[in-house]
Amino acid sequence: MKKYLILGVYLLLAGLYSCKSPQKTEKESEVFKTNNPDFSKGVLTPEILWSLMRLGDFSLSPDGKFLVYAQSEYSIEQNKSKSELYLLNLSNGNVKQLTDNHFGEYGVVWRPDGKKMAFLAPVYGVMQIWEMGENGQNISPITTEKESITNFAYSPALDKILFTQEVKTRQNTADLHPDLPLTSGIVYNDLMLRHWDAWEDEFSSHIFVANYSLRNSKVSKPIDIMEGEIFDAPTKPNGGIEEINWSPCGKFVAYSCKKVEGAKGALSTNTDIFLYDIEAAKTKNLSEGMMGYDRSPVFSPDGTQIVWESMERDGFEADKNRILVYNFAGDKTTDYSYKFDQSSSSFAWSADGQKIYFISGINATYQLYSLNLRDSLITQITVGDHDYTAFELADNFVIASRMSMSEPSELYQVNLLDGTQTKISKLNHSILEKIKLGSVEKRWIETTDGEQMLTWVIYPPNFDPNRKYPTLLYCQGGPQSAVSQFFSYRWNFQMMAANDYIIVAPNRRGLPTFGQEWNDQISKDYGGQNMQDYLSAIDAVAKEPYVDVNRLGAVGASYGGLSIFWLAGNHQKRFKAFIAHDGIFNFESMFGSTEELFFVNWDLGGSYWAPTEKNSYASSPHKFVKNWDTPILIVQGGKDFRVPETQAMEAYTAARLMGVDARLLYFPEENHFVLRPQNGIMWQREFFSWLNKYLK
Repeated sequence: MKKYLILGVYLLLAGLYSCKSPQKTEKESEVFKTNNPDFSKGVLTPEILWSLMRLGDFSLSPDGKFLVYAQSEYSIEQNKSKSELYLLNLSNGNVKQLTDNHFGEYGVVWRPDGKKMAFLAPVYGVMQIWEMGENGQNISPITTEKESITNFAYSPALDKILFTQEVKTRQNTADLHPDLPLTSGIVYNDLMLRHWDAWEDEFSSHIFVANYSLRNSKVSKPIDIMEGEIFDAPTKPNGGIEEINWSPCGKFVAYSCKKVEGAKGALSTNTDIFLYDIEAAKTKNLSEGMMGYDRSPVFSPDGTQIVWESMERDGFEADKNRILVYNFAGDKTTDYSYKFDQSSSSFAWSADGQKIYFISGINATYQLYSLNLRDSLITQITVGDHDYTAFELADNFVIASRMSMSEPSELYQVNLLDGTQTKISKLNHSILEKIKLGSVEKRWIETTDGEQMLTWVIYPPNFDPNRKYPTLLYCQGGPQSAVSQFFSYRWNFQMMAANDYIIVAPNRRGLPTFGQEWNDQISKDYGGQNMQDYLSAIDAVAKEPYVDVNRLGAVGASYGGLSIFWLAGNHQKRFKAFIAHDGIFNFESMFGSTEELFFVNWDLGGSYWAPTEKNSYASSPHKFVKNWDTPILIVQGGKDFRVPETQAMEAYTAARLMGVDARLLYFPEENHFVLRPQNGIMWQREFFSWLNKYLK
């Protein structure tokens, strides 16, 4: 599962981490203030949304009897969060809180022998690996690294441990100009300049392998297996421990890494699977010649094979994720998904090595599947309108995280024999039982070219078919990211419904889980058929007697924000209000200012000075500003380097000069998302204030 760690954690002044009374600063000693939201309205509010508990990492004990998991909560008043660890007894459902320190524990796992659990937490502000007993006793750090550890994993034999941390691999300003200690200048000689929400610096993430003493739980003699390299493992910005794995014998480490630098690296997705031989200190590329993403390797139980996720086309970040299995004996790689028109991820081997379990998307849901290697048969295990996001495998069941539009992530036990799904956690039961949620309906709508498109329609909690409701068209981002059964803490459909809106959320062209052809159609065709799909969806639902066609709005972020900018110039008077968050406005300036150039190079159809025959530049939203006449709220994060803030500024300036009523909501410290509680609540307030002004 993804374990992207945010290292902005609290500083400990004591050398040891303690469940009882660690020495802290006055700020750190402040009691974490829980929220007390108002439930009197009986529906979801921003304050209730930010009071929901959030499921984090989880790990199943080797004997399959216990589950340790992280649970986060946010304090609106203090504008911060905390993460604590809990132990779930699978036999009786009892839950025990293991930690209560308000500093945050991340990446929790069971030690392979099942006698201890380990996690990441700070010591003097530096993230270290900690261990504790199976009941939360005897908590202490086992590493004393000078730099923060970001991921870790025990070797199967428990004689070694691997971890990742930042290593200086390039010169910085002080190296180049040691006599100018106060200069703030930074010199770049190649791409990429920045990534996601951080500027590129002199550090790279490297993998270290160290000795581990089972007798005294100490780590010693770490070696950098990527010494001298300038590349990152895990891959940034979102890679985690799932991209690094031990062989069962403990003699090899397999990892994902994009060993392409500079401008070539900015234009390429060529991430490979590397095998490091610990004894020989040598590295072999197992996926050499495979030019797309190759990630997340997992060894078979006997170590004779390894499976990983693989995309075929270089530069295309949303290609089909294939199931590739490499056999060491024959030095042969087999694609077991060549007849399977879906993407696959999160692989886990059965104990006998004959099956591989994984997650795959189908018709805007994400389900558990199995692959039988004997006959190459792929079988869907779970069904239903929900998304499975991660799982831990036992003998005949899995423990998995599941969400839907009506429920944030909870833990479920799934029987692998019959697909039975049983909810085993109640993180938010006490909150959700106090409010009423709207119903979610699945519709298939015909598009302008005669295809069938799955569209979700979400109704207000107290829906009355005899009333007429304002209705919102939701435009999805990605651009290749399904409108599945996700539960968002920003673009939350139940929140919109609670404000008495009907929501129309189509899986337009370019979204996955409907086959690769449907997914691929959007590339080099921004402003094409996918925009007509949006209009097909809203036009079809607007025919219902309970939809007020004079009170239609459209909202979206990322590619959804781009969609809003495009619709603003092409909607033919359908809508009365727009909201665009972090959207692309000008394709030419976007190409020259975004960070992962492979994204725009592939999807826009080349550079603006040398486009391919099929490209999207003629459909850039800024070319239709002369038609803008509808009020628009534009939202932007200052640290969004994927869609830079200048895109919002260009759009806002154009709207004001065109005489369109426009409002700019700017968050200087947010990236492509809104992650802070008070910013999130402000976002919701501004969102509905704008819509209510024009649609209520």
